[in-house]
Amino acid sequence: MLTVTLNIPLAGEESLSPAARRLLEAARELLERGEAVISGGPGPAERRPDPVPAGRSPARPLAPAIPTLHILAASRSVLRDGEPLPLTRLEFDLLLHLVAHPRRVFTRLQLLNAVWGYEHAGVRTVDVHVRRLRGKVGVDVPLVTTVYGVGYRLADDARVTIDRTG
Repeated sequence: MLTVTLNIPLAGEESLSPAARRLLEAARELLERGEAVISGGPGPAERRPDPVPAGRSPARPLAPAIPTLHILAASRSVLRDGEPLPLTRLEFDLLLHLVAHPRRVFTRLQLLNAVWGYEHAGVRTVDVHVRRLRGKVGVDVPLVTTVYGVGYRLADDARVTIDRTG
């Protein structure tokens, strides 16, 4: 995860330099696609939000709620905000393994051994299954983090619960 702090005066966007304007637009695009969140910021005593100028509507919330995944281990099913999520056997096993070991980074070889049960398949098989899992869950759900040069782990802000009963 990368944290970036921007301090751009928004009172007059027309007075921004071209570079600052491009940076602001890029940040807005990330927020609209759900790939970024706004958090923290100055406290209420330090800065009060500017009133909405006449003729402009207030902005919609910038940080949409992150959907929750609920794993039902006994029935080998996954719910995304209560809706069933169709996963293959290997996608389910990969997700369950990562969720069972939060904050631990696994190499592709370790995942092949733990999830597939063997190490003879190409390590890129793991990449394909991670990509498919991310696609099925949705880009708005932080789930699997790539640790470049090492492997994969469960994202810090993943909202996943496991029900191992009945």
